[in-house]
Order: sequence, then structure tokens, then C-alpha cells
Amino acid sequence: MDFDTPINRVGTHSYKWDLMEASYGVSPKDGLAMWVADMDFRPPQSVQRALEKMLAHGVYGYFGDDAQYLDAIRWWMQTRHGWQVERNQIFTTHGLVNGTALCVDAFTKPGDGVVLMTPVYHAFARIITAAGRKVVECQLAQTNGRYQMDFDAWDAQMTGRETMLILCSPHNPGGRVWTEAELRGVADFAKRHDLIVVSDEIHHDLVMPEQNHRVMATATPDIADRLVMMTATTKTFNIAGAHSGNVIIADPALRARFAATVMAMGISPNAFGMHMATAAYSPEGAEWVDALMGYLAGNAQILDDGFGRIPGVRSMPLEATYLAWVDFSGTGMASEEFIRRVEKDARIAVNHGASFGTGGESFLRFNIACPRAVVVEAVARMQAAFADLQ
Repeated sequence: MDFDTPINRVGTHSYKWDLMEASYGVSPKDGLAMWVADMDFRPPQSVQRALEKMLAHGVYGYFGDDAQYLDAIRWWMQTRHGWQVERNQIFTTHGLVNGTALCVDAFTKPGDGVVLMTPVYHAFARIITAAGRKVVECQLAQTNGRYQMDFDAWDAQMTGRETMLILCSPHNPGGRVWTEAELRGVADFAKRHDLIVVSDEIHHDLVMPEQNHRVMATATPDIADRLVMMTATTKTFNIAGAHSGNVIIADPALRARFAATVMAMGISPNAFGMHMATAAYSPEGAEWVDALMGYLAGNAQILDDGFGRIPGVRSMPLEATYLAWVDFSGTGMASEEFIRRVEKDARIAVNHGASFGTGGESFLRFNIACPRAVVVEAVARMQAAFADLQ
């Protein structure tokens, strides 16, 4: 697989590249886009072929007979994650942001508290607030520069008005692969406070070599009656524009509640996303992901080593995802200062840590799913922008 050849995405309606200057003042002419969480790589050829077959046919009608699509999902989950899923448990949504919104609507009421372990993916809080629910921020603790769950502190925060917990597993932006013991702790916490658990596992295929992700459904089978799983091909295979995701619910009662919301919203999937997902969840797709993760591990090592030479700057160990979470607190700089140096001096567009909630204020998130030469260039620019510290 070729992950090194640059692909010019400017002028292709790319959110990441074409909105970079408007969002950060970083021009695509000389800037590096390391913010939005999509990759600058083409998907596996199996996905390309599926689209070419659609184009050759030339008729784009409603998708029917989803058996092959559903079985591709089931095969992937069993083969890659040791998780047995049945056809009738799978719902298709317009991506997992949409899936999250549907869960909030189906399983909570206006005014309810929804627990987030912050800092965490910013879209969660946006959806919860827009739906008239309350965001309850349970801040992750740091031990030796690595996030840990702090259940004692979180227990003390609960008021009884919380009804849902959204788990990000693996964690975005911290890159943690939660251990089975940690997932067990989440399950026990949910039972103590009577919470529905929505486990967003969109990054569960993007796990670094030597790391072992456990899906929540297999790690904590005893909470099946309060567990909703969310998965997708979109992040794994860089097909986010397809806006397709899966909400998978084993419990019949929860499933009925979710199905009623989907019906009330008039949700139905798009054919492009279903064809692409079927092609991606295949042996060829699996081979591509394995090669991708080896490549991303190399990118992560270059970034960690290079940023580690800047005094006061430290990236969290990346166990999963392609999103490096970099802490600038050791520089002693206010966020405005280190952001200015990254965006104005280094000309790199990155996500601001504060947008991920409490605990993210001293961080920036760098997307390393790009050709290796871009990561090397980013390191050189960062070292120059902070040269006075060295």
C-alpha cells in the first residue's frame, strides 16, 4: 500500500484543506492541515472498485436486500474483535454523530444529565447541549502523562439526574486503549448510577501494533441491558464523506426504543455508504488496515521523538487513533501564545484542546494520518517555532 505519495486535496471541497484558512488563518498554499480527523490517504482498492461498479451501472436508486452488507459487518466484528453480532441488532445511521444524537433522543429526556469523560470528542457536548440535555463533565486524571479513570471523584459528582454515559473507546483525543479492568469499572459505575452506556468505538480498528482493544460488548456482557454500541467503517477506511455508521444493540427492549426513534425521524441509509462498507469489511480491507497501522506507528514515533526535543512539550503515548494529543503546559505559555506559534509561525492547523472540554486547555491535537514527509516537516516547523526554548 502506498501511503507516501502526496494527494492534493485543495479545491476538492475538503473540509480539512479548503476551510483551513477560514478556520485558522493557515493558508493551504504553505500550511499543513493536521486538524479534521480524516486521512490524506485513499481507501483500499476494494472500496474504489465498489464505487466504480456503481458508476459503471449508472443508476443510483434505493438500496435493497442488505443481507450482504449486514453479514460483512458481522464477519468483521467476529473476525477482528471476537464479537458476535446478529443482523437484527444492527441499525445504519448517517455517521456516528447522527448515531449519538439518535441515542440521546431515544434514551434521555430534556434536562437529563449525560456524562462525558473529558477531555473528549467535541461533537458529544455539542449534541447534548443542542438537545436540551446537560453535559456532565467527569474529568480524566493524568498519571505519568497518561489518562486514567477516576471513579471515586466521579461518584461524588453524580446527582441522580444523570441517565446516560457516552464512552469514547479507544479514547479521542487521548489515544488510550482502555483496559478490560477499566471497562469493567465503567460498567460498575453505570450500574451504580443507573446509566445507559453508549460506547462510541469508531476508532476500534485504528489500534497500534502490540495494543489490544476490547469492545465493550465482550468486556462487560452483564450490562447488555443498558449497553448501546456504535461502530463505523468511515474512520477506519477514510470514507467519512459517506456519512454511514452502525448502532448495534443486543437488548430487545433498548433496541425497540431506538427503532422507534429511527422510525420517527425517517432515517434510512444511503446506498453509497452501504456499498463502500460492504467492500471495506473484507479480507482486502483487513490487510489494508494492518498496513496502515504499521505506517501510522512510524509517524507517531517521528512526532513523539521530534516534539520531545522541544522543552516543555510532550505528546501522550499513542495507543490508538491517528490523533496525537500534545501537551504544552510544560512551556509555561498561555494557550494564546503556543497556539500563535503553531498556527502563525509553524503554519500548522490543529484542533485547540479547550474544544474537547475540561482538562484540554493546555493541549493541541495533531492529525498524523498523512504522508510521512508531512510529519517530518511538521516536526521541523515546530522545533523552529519554539527554538528559543531549546
